[in-house]
Amino acid sequence: MAAAQDTRRKSEDGLWETVKVIIQALLIAFFVRTFLYQPFNIPSASMYPTLKVGDYLFVSKLSYGYGRYSFNFSLGLFGNQIVSCCPFGFDGRIFFPAEPKRGDVAVFKLPSDTSIDYIKRVIGLPGDRIQMREGVLYINGEAVKKERIEDYSDPAESGLRAPVPQFMETLPNGVSYRVLDTEPLGEADNTQEYVVPPGHYFMMGDNRDNSQDSRYPRVGFVPIENFVGRADIIFFSISPDSSLFEVWQWPFDIRWNRFFMLI
Repeated sequence: MAAAQDTRRKSEDGLWETVKVIIQALLIAFFVRTFLYQPFNIPSASMYPTLKVGDYLFVSKLSYGYGRYSFNFSLGLFGNQIVSCCPFGFDGRIFFPAEPKRGDVAVFKLPSDTSIDYIKRVIGLPGDRIQMREGVLYINGEAVKKERIEDYSDPAESGLRAPVPQFMETLPNGVSYRVLDTEPLGEADNTQEYVVPPGHYFMMGDNRDNSQDSRYPRVGFVPIENFVGRADIIFFSISPDSSLFEVWQWPFDIRWNRFFMLI
C-alpha cells in the first residue's frame, strides 16, 4: 500500500512539474509576443524581392519605442497628455523611443484604416521632399543612386514568373536594397513632389509598380504613432501556393534558404 501511494505521489509530482514547465513557457511566449517581438506574415507582393508572399517574420516592437498600436490593449498610456509628461516619450511613443531610419522596413497601421497592417520601406523623413521622375526616386531634389542589375525571375513564385527588370537602389545614408520595375513609366513613376510633414514618414514598397504606398491617397504620410515596429528577421518561409496544414508537403514547399534571413 505504501509503495503504491509513493508511486502515485511521484506521478502527481511529475505531472505538476510538467504543468509548471508548460505554464512558464506560455508566460515567456506571451511576454515576448506582447512586449518584444511580434510575428507577421507577408500577404502581398508589394515588397518583392526583399520579402516574398509566404514569408513569416519577427517585428521588433522596441525599435521605435512603444506606441498606440504596439499592443492589443491600451492601458491609457498613449494619450497626448500622459506621453508629453513621460520623460522617455515623444510623438505618441514611450520607453526609449527612437525615430525610424531611412531604409528601415517597418510595419505600421494604415492611417485610413488602423485595423489593417502594412509593411513598407521608410524612404522619406520629416521635412523631406520626395518625388518620382521617370521611375527614379528623388529625395530633396537629388536623384537616388539606381543601378541596373540582373533581371529578377523566380519560376516558383505565382505572379512573378517572367524576368522582371531589377535595380539596386542606394539611399543617401548608404542603405542599399533591390527594387523591381515591372512597368516602365508606370502610373506612379512620375509624381508630384511630396513634402513630408513633421512627425510623419514617407513609405514605399520595393516592388515599385505593384505597391500601394505613400504615393497614393489611401496610404499617404504615415504618422510615427502608427508604427508597430521594425521588421528584423525572417524565421519561416513557405511557397504561397502551399498550406501550412499540409505538413507532408513541407519538405518540398518550404523555402529553407530564407530561414533566419536578416531584413
